[in-house]
Amino acid sequence: MSNYLSVIIAGFGVMILASQKIIHHVSKLAYGLSVPPFVLGVSFVAVGTDLPEIANSIMSSLAGYGDLNVGDSIGSIMTQITLVLGLIPFVAGAFNVMRGQIMLISVLTIAALGIGSFLFADGYLSRLDGVVLLLTWAIFTFIAVNFSTYLSEPVLQAPEGSKRFHVFASIIYLLLLLAGAGAAVKGIIELAELAKIPKYIISFFGSSLGTSMPELVVNIIAIRNGKKGLALGDIIGSCMVDATLAISVGPLIAPTAITAALVIKGSILTMATVFVVTGVIALRQKHDYRTGLLLLFLYAFAYYFIIAHQ
Repeated sequence: MSNYLSVIIAGFGVMILASQKIIHHVSKLAYGLSVPPFVLGVSFVAVGTDLPEIANSIMSSLAGYGDLNVGDSIGSIMTQITLVLGLIPFVAGAFNVMRGQIMLISVLTIAALGIGSFLFADGYLSRLDGVVLLLTWAIFTFIAVNFSTYLSEPVLQAPEGSKRFHVFASIIYLLLLLAGAGAAVKGIIELAELAKIPKYIISFFGSSLGTSMPELVVNIIAIRNGKKGLALGDIIGSCMVDATLAISVGPLIAPTAITAALVIKGSILTMATVFVVTGVIALRQKHDYRTGLLLLFLYAFAYYFIIAHQ
């Protein structure tokens, strides 16, 4: 068992490193675009920090384990909206929140999870399901991008090195990301079979924790540097990517079966959690250690609920 854990940890370590490097190099290529921080977070940064989930989706589907794909993506939403968001005030300090922005997280994420639950009900992720989820991501991202175009603080810095170098480096790190995802998925499959734990459960909590680390790192750095809009945009965008784009990529390549009952149960729990979290923060219009403690409690409660009702 220790060997499988080592493979999983190493795989996630490679994924986190590679995703951070990809974001860095593609950011250099994006220099010169007039992109507000919130918009940048919702679109570009959200996809970048979700590259581990997208890579996991591809590798899980190719291996024929749809539960690993959906479990990791939905579990990542739960992890980001509770654990990641809950830790931020303890590490980066309290900050005020615009009610409209936090409610946007709620509406779009719950809607995306609802659409996904409808598609998951037949226990199979088809290519058509993948197309629907992909279109949902595109539409919801368009809505989010047009929500806060008034934010205009500068984010991107001048590029260093040639564009060819950044393109080449991005490709190399993308291949490294896929290799790390392949190792992590293989380790999770073997560990789940050895411990006789449903693959959905181990991915909902285990793999989602690893694939959500880029969001935690990026958001803490953004808030410490005064880029609150970037951090909130990334949280909104990442939740949408996880509920739609990240899940869709796998079945577009290789359709797979899923355990509908577990997947829908996890989706409903996540929708309820998103509603509570965003509702509390929207009412207070501030995220500090008090709301942080509530979010951490909700993350722990999710463990109990899912395991007790599997």
